[in-house]
Amino acid sequence: MKKLILSAAIILGAMSVQATNTIDPVSLIQNLKVQDEFTEISTDSIPVAVKSTIVKSFPESKLEKAYKNEKNEYKLELVAKDDKKFTVFTDASGNVIKK
Repeated sequence: MKKLILSAAIILGAMSVQATNTIDPVSLIQNLKVQDEFTEISTDSIPVAVKSTIVKSFPESKLEKAYKNEKNEYKLELVAKDDKKFTVFTDASGNVIKK
């Protein structure tokens, strides 16, 4: 009788190890969106260093809109000569930032 109880305990113990909760890999993936809050500013309030970077780096483009965040980074929406729109990020010194 002892062998029967001992074998039942071993079998139930082994089955409970197999019955652990499985983790759904989809639930582990989180969509993290990091975005600084940019507020729209007038194109006249952009620092001279940023304006000169635009003129030197993108000579045939036109500044359409400008945005600024709390870190003094600028998001600039430019329109190229062939009407293609693109966005450039710079710091207050005019250095282009990759985002």
